[in-house]
Amino acid sequence: MTLSLYVDTERWRAHQHALLAEFPGLVPVAKGNGYGLGNRRLATEAGRLGRPILAVGTAAEAAEALPGYPGELLVLTPYRIGEEGGPLPSRVVRTVASVEALRALPGARVVVECMTSMRRHGISRAELPHLAASLDVVSFEGFALHLPLDRPDDSDPALEVSDWIRAIAAVGLPVRTVFLSHLGSAGIARLAERHPGTEFRSRIGTRLWLGDVGALEARATVLDVTPVARGERYGYRQHRAPSDGHLLVVSGGTAHGVGLESPKYVHGVLPRFKGIARAGLATLNRVLSPYQWNGRQLWFAEPPHMQVSILFLPGPGKPPAIGDELSVNVRHTTTHFDRVADRQGTGATTGSSAR
Repeated sequence: MTLSLYVDTERWRAHQHALLAEFPGLVPVAKGNGYGLGNRRLATEAGRLGRPILAVGTAAEAAEALPGYPGELLVLTPYRIGEEGGPLPSRVVRTVASVEALRALPGARVVVECMTSMRRHGISRAELPHLAASLDVVSFEGFALHLPLDRPDDSDPALEVSDWIRAIAAVGLPVRTVFLSHLGSAGIARLAERHPGTEFRSRIGTRLWLGDVGALEARATVLDVTPVARGERYGYRQHRAPSDGHLLVVSGGTAHGVGLESPKYVHGVLPRFKGIARAGLATLNRVLSPYQWNGRQLWFAEPPHMQVSILFLPGPGKPPAIGDELSVNVRHTTTHFDRVADRQGTGATTGSSAR
C-alpha cells in the first residue's frame, strides 16, 4: 500500500521534446529528490533525449549518477576548499565561485559561476583580472549565471547577462560558453544576436520534468476506514470527532514530505488574507490536507504520522473502500514517493521504486 506517482509517459516525454526544440542547448537538471521522480530515472530520460551533459546538485549526486549516465556531469554547487569526498573522473565538471577555489582544483574541468543579482554566490567583476591570471591551471569549460525568477523592478535579465559578457571580454577572457538558469527562450534569442560567438546553454529542471502537470498524478492508497460518532475520541492526541463520519488512514506521512511546507513568498492582498485564515483555523486544530475524495478536499484528523495520515470524512455518505486511491496535491520537489509508475495509452502500469 503506497504513495504513488503515475506518469503519462507519452505526454510527459512529448513535453520534454517540445522544450528541447525551444532550447536546443538545453542541459537537464537532476538533483535533490529528482523532482519526485528520482534522479536515476531522470538520468535515464536525459540519455533518452540525447543530452550529452546532465547537471546535478552536488558532488555526491554526481558520484551516484556516474554508473548510470554515460555523458558528462556538471555539479551545480560550487566547490569549497577542503570539502569531503574523493576525486571524480574527468567527465565531471565542477563549478567554482572564487579564484581561490579554482586554484585549488589544478587540472580539473571547471565552470566559473558569476555573482548575479541573485546575490547567492559567484565571483565579482572586480575578481575577473585575478581569474584571467589563474585559468591556465584548469581546463576551463565556460561561465555560469544563475538569474532571479522574479524581477519586480522590471529589469532585463538578458541585459544583465550581456553586461557580464562585456565585463568578461574586457579583461581578455574568452566567452565561448555560458550556462544560464531562469532565462526564457526569447531572452536567449536576443543574446545570440548580440553575442554570435557565444553558445548559451540553459540548465532546466522544474520546467523540463514538471512543466506539464497534467502528465503527472499523485495518488495515495486507503489503508483503513473506521466509522466515528460525534464526540468520540481518536488518534494520538485523543481529539473528539466534530461530527459523525469516518476516519481514513491513507499512505503518505512526514517521511514522504506530506504535511511539510517550505516558506512561500506571498504576492497581493487576497493570498495574505487566505494565509491568515489558514493560520486561524490551524489554531483550532483544523488543517486542510492535500488529499481529495470525490473532488472534495479532506481535513487532517490530526497531524500526519511518519508514514500514514489520518483524515476525517464527515457525513453519512459512503466512504472509500480499503485499497482505493485518493488524489493527492503535493509539491513534487519535497515529496518522496514509494513508487513511480508509467501509465501507457492502454492504462497499464509498470512500477519502479522512487526511494
